[in-house]
Amino acid sequence: MFRMFALCLCWWCLTGVFGESVSVTEGDSITLNTDTQILKVDIQWKFGAENSIIAKIKLKLQIFSTIDNTLNGRFRDRLKLDNQTGSLTIMNIRSEHAGDYKVLITGEKLTTKSFSVSVYARLPVPVLIFNSSQCSSSVQYCSVLCSVVNVSAVSLSWYKGNSLLSSISVSDLSISLSLPLEVEYQDNNTYSCVINNTISNHTTHLDIHTLCELYEGHPGSLLVLISAAGSLLIISAVGIFYICRKHRKTDQEVEIQSEITYAETVFSKRRVYKSIKTYNLRSAQYKEMFCHLMLILRRI
Repeated sequence: MFRMFALCLCWWCLTGVFGESVSVTEGDSITLNTDTQILKVDIQWKFGAENSIIAKIKLKLQIFSTIDNTLNGRFRDRLKLDNQTGSLTIMNIRSEHAGDYKVLITGEKLTTKSFSVSVYARLPVPVLIFNSSQCSSSVQYCSVLCSVVNVSAVSLSWYKGNSLLSSISVSDLSISLSLPLEVEYQDNNTYSCVINNTISNHTTHLDIHTLCELYEGHPGSLLVLISAAGSLLIISAVGIFYICRKHRKTDQEVEIQSEITYAETVFSKRRVYKSIKTYNLRSAQYKEMFCHLMLILRRI
């Protein structure tokens, strides 16, 4: 029993097995270090459960190469081998490159070093929008929605200063996330929405006065708009009444002038033309005022 234990301990000392976990963002580059200098050693890099060879160094034959056609070209034009240390760099990494890597260093003793590489998608920036589907019961409050799309293995959170208010998480599924927040218009605290995963995060800060007043309008501003709209309605009603009355008077003038002599008829026609021209001008003016009124009402 003692001999078996001693043999296993001796083998562990000779081989030297080490492991390391590494996380990286998709699209970045990562270097897996051998922590050695090439003097009289051979190096072989393997990937996955099948131990597929993806790079190797043989000093006696002066071979320093990466193997692009392994695994149907998964690593083509992405591997770079350091001829001095044997370290391997994976460039523009993708999710398909996540997994277990192993390097065999053969010299005076056999050293094996393994790496577990996790690849995370690049995080989007949280977007803040006015939450019209959740109208507040009080005009003193504004409802805001923080949203991100096509994310996985992340958390989305609202913070008030450095204090966590609420949070939601998703596992490996690629979905969209939304997290609501209701704040007072007069609130001067700092609010921020944060998305994060194991290795990175993005933050968007809430500007209450800009976002909420842009979509909803401050209660005081709303009263001013309503008052202005009411005034324009009264002016429009008076204008329409005046136009109708003027139009009725013009029709009566035309009937009276038809019974006068030829010379007077010519004079009367000029007056009628002048009245009609004035009528058309004022109609256009009131029509323009009415269009402005409708535009203001839509904004309200």
